[in-house]
Amino acid sequence: MKLKNLLHFLLTLPTEQDCIDYLEQCRWNGELPTSPYDPTSKVYKCADNWYKCRNTGKRFNVRTGTVLKYSKVPLIDWFWSLYHFLSKKGISSCQLSKSIDVTQKSAWNLLRDIRENLNQFNYVKDKLENKVAIDETLIGGKNKNRHLDKKIPHSQGRSAADKTPVLGILEKKGYLITWVVPDVKMGTLVPIIKKHVKEGSDLYSDEWYANSGLGKWYNHQIVNHSIKQYVNGKVSTNSIENVWTHFKNLIHGTYHNNISDKYLQKYADEFTFRFNTRNYTEYDRFDLALSAIVGKI
Repeated sequence: MKLKNLLHFLLTLPTEQDCIDYLEQCRWNGELPTSPYDPTSKVYKCADNWYKCRNTGKRFNVRTGTVLKYSKVPLIDWFWSLYHFLSKKGISSCQLSKSIDVTQKSAWNLLRDIRENLNQFNYVKDKLENKVAIDETLIGGKNKNRHLDKKIPHSQGRSAADKTPVLGILEKKGYLITWVVPDVKMGTLVPIIKKHVKEGSDLYSDEWYANSGLGKWYNHQIVNHSIKQYVNGKVSTNSIENVWTHFKNLIHGTYHNNISDKYLQKYADEFTFRFNTRNYTEYDRFDLALSAIVGKI
């Protein structure tokens, strides 16, 4: 059963029981589950979607062993939230709270749990290789727009004093990695690049990385934005800069800049997951995200 679009989603999973059946199929492929308490034990099916482990006598259901275990939110609301969370623009906790009739705090916690389980997809791939573009961006409000008592001194130019820097590494027509970093010093950025990019790859960046020493490990080429150079032969960072445009549109348009530094990496992970599954169909992305939430990866 594949969820093709929103209408099909509503028609296919209209009740809580339908969602339970769908999740059981995702976790156990229509077979009796293995006991989470004793994998060698025989399992009995009980009433009301419960199962019993014969050896331990403990009962469990499809939520057991997942982030859903202690949640009081109905499964149908979880599915609805996940579906809209995975849409192109995402969904804010304020909007979600209205959609599923819960408090904003409950909606925020639900979205947080989804983000925390999706980040596992962003760090399991082998090193990026071939043609790789790198760039960093600064996330945060403009210092000039702050009230006088909230302005941060010495925050002109490339200073990150009033903003949070995020490093992006993008393989051509491939995978994206985003990393919230404490600063944009080469001592901070270079080790992350070396960790995630295969040695010998073509590495494209702007002039900020010109004296970084990356040429020791990569075919490092730059475009000099300071002289309005944006393409140098086949060298360009337009792809990673386009990524930042979409990321900032997500922050401004959906979350209205209401993101704290503490949780910025989670939002970066959300965006990265959506970007890396850009060629997936809606139902494949939904099933992949659902598999992360129930711990099947």
